Amino acid sequence: MSPSLGTILVVDDEPQIHRFLTPALTAANYLPLRAERGDEALRLAAARAPDAILLDLGLPDMDGHLVLAKLREFTDVPVIILSARDREAEKIQALDAGADDYVEKPFALGELLARIRTALRHRLRQDNAEKPLTLGGLTIDPVSHKVTLDNIVLPLTKREHALLLLLARNRGRVLTHRQILTALWGPAHTEDVAYLRVYIGQLRRKLGPEPAALIITEPGIGYRLQDGE
Repeated sequence: MSPSLGTILVVDDEPQIHRFLTPALTAANYLPLRAERGDEALRLAAARAPDAILLDLGLPDMDGHLVLAKLREFTDVPVIILSARDREAEKIQALDAGADDYVEKPFALGELLARIRTALRHRLRQDNAEKPLTLGGLTIDPVSHKVTLDNIVLPLTKREHALLLLLARNRGRVLTHRQILTALWGPAHTEDVAYLRVYIGQLRRKLGPEPAALIITEPGIGYRLQDGE
């Protein structure tokens, strides 16, 4: 079996869309996730970190434009709008708010799969343009998701890597608990400070005494990765 090409979150309240897209995406070697409401989509996007999102605008609990705005608060994964709304103003609003593409319903499966491939290729090019970050003997590679210390690979989880990368990209700058939680877990988790402390502790233990000392606790505020220079 070939490896998956990525996880696709399908956000739509029409059961027939899921009945159509779930087997089609699976056959194309993607792993589909299903959401029928905006709040459910936000939770899944934060928890599962999909590689792309197909988003309908007409959801039962909130408008798709609002879902898109909330998604863009914590993730930059490709979002392709799937909607029966064909007005030019709707398309412009969605694209200006951060959607990567807009496909009108009804749509041809071949065209949609081509749009997904294009969006994922564009994201991959963006990721590949980012070079590894080095702090002393610690190297963080955003592309391969590998962290090495003195050329030894550290066994970080995906979430631990994302946390360390976020701190490294903002080295020298204090990131509040809310900023970190929103960026990594989504807006529904902005008060889960204890959860964040657990991950910081795990990360420090895996880094060892010297690199872990780079992560500075700002009491009551958040964390900062010092320059270490």
